[in-house]
Amino acid sequence: QHHEADELEKSPSRSEHLKKHQQRPTGKITHCCSDCGKGCKSSSEIHRRVHTGEKSHHCFDCGKSYLRSNSLKVHMRIHTGEKPFSCDQCGKSFTTSSHWIVHQRTHTGEKPYSCTQCGISFTHSSSMLSHQRKHTGEKSYSCNQCGEGFLTSSHLTIHQRTHTGEKPHKERTYYYCSQCGKRFSWLKDLKRHERTHTGETPYQCSLCGKAFSRLASLKMHKRIHTGEKPYYCSQCGRSFAQLGSLSIHKRIHSGAKPYHCAECGTVFSHLGSLKLHERIHTGEKPYHCSHCGKRFTRLGHLKEHEDAHRRKTFPMFPVWKEFYPFTDPQSA
Repeated sequence: QHHEADELEKSPSRSEHLKKHQQRPTGKITHCCSDCGKGCKSSSEIHRRVHTGEKSHHCFDCGKSYLRSNSLKVHMRIHTGEKPFSCDQCGKSFTTSSHWIVHQRTHTGEKPYSCTQCGISFTHSSSMLSHQRKHTGEKSYSCNQCGEGFLTSSHLTIHQRTHTGEKPHKERTYYYCSQCGKRFSWLKDLKRHERTHTGETPYQCSLCGKAFSRLASLKMHKRIHTGEKPYYCSQCGRSFAQLGSLSIHKRIHSGAKPYHCAECGTVFSHLGSLKLHERIHTGEKPYHCSHCGKRFTRLGHLKEHEDAHRRKTFPMFPVWKEFYPFTDPQSA
């Protein structure tokens, strides 16, 4: 009994366990940084390293140090060659999820970053920030030799050669389209682009015979037959066949409206909605009636108008009017 009492004395009491449990992160801000006043949900030790410069996680391969263990884990992929995030459209792999997300926009065409001044949209936030300097005149990159300012770091690099005498690296080889002059860094991209001019569609669906110019397009098309919807919304569980459709759907939950009208500033969640709205300002009416020539901004409005023509062309028999009185144009 004496031995048991000693063990109990050494072991932590229930109240101590409870106290430790209560100190765990709850989602509420419980710690405050004495240097900057920033609130933290857990211990502020990691945040304090921002001020002290302490980087306790070291890479044994190259000696680079990081504040967080997760940052080191991502860095290690440079040495291991691990790329856990793969694009199911083209098979390209990435070391980080953020690079994978940005890459997906090359397939979806999504440009979520819009300039508030002129409405031009960009795939990358860095491209938008660089563009906005044209409006503000801000020159963030200064030459340490003469003090001249530049909009972009690349312009500064070119300028600095006037001081150092450094010769630029040999120019990269580019591939140009003989039809439209568009430039490509890779020959395979040029070959794929040339199909837009030739109409070549080498990838054919074995189920319905429909052909495509790109393998990725065929893979997406096949989901119509298989019913596969691999992209799930974490908010409501709805699934989609294409990543782009999921990205657009998510704006319902987030309320994001990345597309701005340059004329009046109205914002939209879909690019198509913005294009439709812009016709109010431009007066563009691309849909015309083949019967009377009347023009419309929306295809749906044209369809309704053409239905009215059809009802006049084929008037209803008296017996039909008893059952469908509201569909007879003469009854109004």
